[in-house]
Amino acid sequence: MTKRENDNQSLGDALKQFVKHHKLQKGLNKVQVRDAWEELMGKGVANYTKSVTLQGATLVVRLTSSVLREELSYGKEKIITMMNESLGSELINKLELR
Repeated sequence: MTKRENDNQSLGDALKQFVKHHKLQKGLNKVQVRDAWEELMGKGVANYTKSVTLQGATLVVRLTSSVLREELSYGKEKIITMMNESLGSELINKLELR
């Protein structure tokens, strides 16, 4: 039986290390992006949202309303900035509304 090291670390640090070791960050980013979209855009937009996916550095949002798609297309840069701020890192470089 190996001897345990007496290194104290916070739970947050242990979780970050676990995520990094098991290469889970990409999957966590995808979940965080969906949650951030609904939180930032509100229930009204979320009701017309079919799916939100992160493909590389591109956020792909499928909408059921062409009118809403057109309205959101005018504020793409602002949406990208808000999403990146909410996520805490520059994950998104491009927004595709479909």
